[in-house]
Amino acid sequence: MPLAPDLSALPPPSPPPPGATPAGARSAGRLRARLRHWFHSRLPRTDTLALTQRNVYILPTRAGAMLALTLVLLLVASINYQLNLGYLLTFLLAGCAAMGMHVSHANLRGLSLHLTPPAPVHAGTAVQLEIRLANPGRQTRYGIGLSLDDTGHGQPPAWTDVPGQGNATVHVAWQVPSRGWHPVPVLSASTRFPLGTFRVWTVWRPATRLLAYPAIETHPPPLPPGEPQPGHAGTPVARNAGEFDGVRTYRRGDPLHAVVWKKAAQAMAAGRDDLVSRDTSGSQRALLWLDYASCGAPDPESRLSRLTAWVLQADRLDLAYGLRLPGHQIAPDRGAAHRSRCLEALATC
Repeated sequence: MPLAPDLSALPPPSPPPPGATPAGARSAGRLRARLRHWFHSRLPRTDTLALTQRNVYILPTRAGAMLALTLVLLLVASINYQLNLGYLLTFLLAGCAAMGMHVSHANLRGLSLHLTPPAPVHAGTAVQLEIRLANPGRQTRYGIGLSLDDTGHGQPPAWTDVPGQGNATVHVAWQVPSRGWHPVPVLSASTRFPLGTFRVWTVWRPATRLLAYPAIETHPPPLPPGEPQPGHAGTPVARNAGEFDGVRTYRRGDPLHAVVWKKAAQAMAAGRDDLVSRDTSGSQRALLWLDYASCGAPDPESRLSRLTAWVLQADRLDLAYGLRLPGHQIAPDRGAAHRSRCLEALATC
């Protein structure tokens, strides 16, 4: 008769390395991601969502499952020992749970969700999605939470109460991953009021898209020198687009950053109160061009970040500037509309 092998002599199995994920967990995660994507793709895109019986879902929470198990044990014990008080306690708790399920579902059903289109932001920064909840009913809706319907974000919901026949505003933070146009991620509204034994939720797929500008370079170099305009080829060009050729008497309406405060201090020391401003007429002999090909950054994204910083700097200095990108050129101009046009071109380049 063969002897059984001595398994105690074998070395114990080596534990998995730290951070390693079992194959089964990875497969389950991929399956959940596919199911989530399939479900989200079936939802219509809309910036206003009315919550009805068709788009509000309900399931028991872990506390609700434990309560159901407790009720089953109480019922079995009451039947086994013929405890009238046990029957009373079991059916009383079951009735409270059933009423809590109805109240929890009605707490979310009937609300309307409205998303305000977000303003453009720079890549890598968080945008606050503003969501307005409208309650047409007379009863206050308690404990309504809104969050991104993606477990990868790991952000807690933003909670609010919606008064009867009133509105409430909630802000949900979203980290924009990169530049360009991005659809607003799928959102979720949920509640566990009043007992926490049931989770009632809805899934919302907004139609709004967000424009993300390139990230701003932290320490950009000075603005490039201007290029001479036609007809001023022999005119010397300023070394830096932020430097001006002369000064003139201060005029009402001149920006404060154009005032030469050093000369103003000297005038006050001499007993005079005259102010002077930088004269920008001489700078019109040169055009400030922000050129993608000659900005000096090593890679394309770094170039776009540097150009973004230059656009913002030239706008703060109230300079007329143009933008040259591969296959696209924006003529020199100034103002908020010109800044937005240049930033959008950089975002979609």
